[in-house]
Amino acid sequence: MYNPTVARLTYRALLGRRRAAILFVLPGLLLLIAAAVRGFNGADDQIAADVLGGFALATMVPLIGVIAGTGAIGPEIDDGSIVYLLAKPVKRPTIILTKFTVAVAVTMVFSAVPTFLAGMILNGNGQQVAVAYTIAALVASIAYSALFLLLGTVSRHAVVIGLVYALVWEALFGSLIAGARTLSVQQWALAVAEKVSGEGLVASDVGLPVATVLLAGVTVAATWYAGRKLRALTLAGEE
Repeated sequence: MYNPTVARLTYRALLGRRRAAILFVLPGLLLLIAAAVRGFNGADDQIAADVLGGFALATMVPLIGVIAGTGAIGPEIDDGSIVYLLAKPVKRPTIILTKFTVAVAVTMVFSAVPTFLAGMILNGNGQQVAVAYTIAALVASIAYSALFLLLGTVSRHAVVIGLVYALVWEALFGSLIAGARTLSVQQWALAVAEKVSGEGLVASDVGLPVATVLLAGVTVAATWYAGRKLRALTLAGEE
């Protein structure tokens, strides 16, 4: 269910000069913020949790997920080059699973790694803050990649929709409306971080068992439906 050729082409598309530059901006900004906060405030566990939760998990991870998830397939559908890939003797679920794997890998590298480094800069992993948010970034990367890959498959406006979800639903509504937080990948990931970190430093509105089920369910459902839509796209092209 993994095709090395499809993976190589997808990596090349995601890590091209322009996309790679965008992918490096947010992690670089996080590290600069972490260094500045540490310089001004010293090592403080609560401040470290606030920075990692407020910027890394709430902003950086979903935005990188948008870039990687939609970029794994969206541009190929938009410019029609997906037809050449679909003409190859590769199963459609294999194409989706390969692109999903690549999107997850890219999102994890550009979000979880800088999150851990920022946590170490901020407080040296006191109260397991750096590890907690790194794990949260890892699990969020999987769910975001599946969701945004699906968006890239079903809509030509996937980037815009993804940005609306990441910046409006997750960041704005999620901070103002309690019900919206329940349907938030960020909150599901925070439930995992809450289990790992020191008591009182991380809080989630969703319990860990529910969060685990939702993370797994959304990932599987979104990936499955993306494969289904890609198969339908093939049939439409053949007709």
